[in-house]
Amino acid sequence: MAPNGKYAFTDNGQKSIAVIKNLLHENDHQAQHNRDTFNERNMLVVNLMSSPGSGKTRLLETSIQALKQRGIGVAVIEGDLETENDADRIRQQQVPVVQITTGMACHLDAHMIANALLQITLDNIDILFIENVGNLVCPASFDLGQHLDVVLLSVSEGDDKPAKYPVMFRNADLVIISKQDLLPCFDDFSNEKAQSAIANLSSTVDTLCLSAKTAKGMMQWIEWVLRSLDTIRARSS
Repeated sequence: MAPNGKYAFTDNGQKSIAVIKNLLHENDHQAQHNRDTFNERNMLVVNLMSSPGSGKTRLLETSIQALKQRGIGVAVIEGDLETENDADRIRQQQVPVVQITTGMACHLDAHMIANALLQITLDNIDILFIENVGNLVCPASFDLGQHLDVVLLSVSEGDDKPAKYPVMFRNADLVIISKQDLLPCFDDFSNEKAQSAIANLSSTVDTLCLSAKTAKGMMQWIEWVLRSLDTIRARSS
């Protein structure tokens, strides 16, 4: 650190690049260890990412209810800068949940997930959902050991967000256009424009229009999750 409390860099920036590469290397090593643990247990791990307020926790609440009815064991890791508000909501669903408070960190990393796993009894858990910190930038850069990345885009955010924040949307396995019940209030939002912006980034990313409040699209989402679980289980058979 420089005397003024800011990071000191070389003129050509090589020092900062080396530090970032080293951090990501260590993270990726732990992420692979996490993934090996998940694979040994035939456990599907889904990383939910979005900006704050897009409906991740509401989606989890509704999803847990539907999955429990099908006999699927679910656990959740929650990430936020402060408070246990989201974890408290998930606890009402009677499933294992661990809250990670990151302080100033704008994302979860693989070591945080590894520490959280020590607080969860993984027996009889089929699916682990990780609700990442609300942020459309940093979480996309850190592998946690997950199998799938799901990004939420709510209708209140604007249909141009995929174009503005391409990395997260480009690398997603599924983009959920959430809060469809609010479409009448945001008539300047177009599902078609949002889907087109996503398709311009990647032709392989699936999209799903959904409202966890009205249950529109929930069946398709649950079916997508269950197919993904079947895929993980088939790999070990």
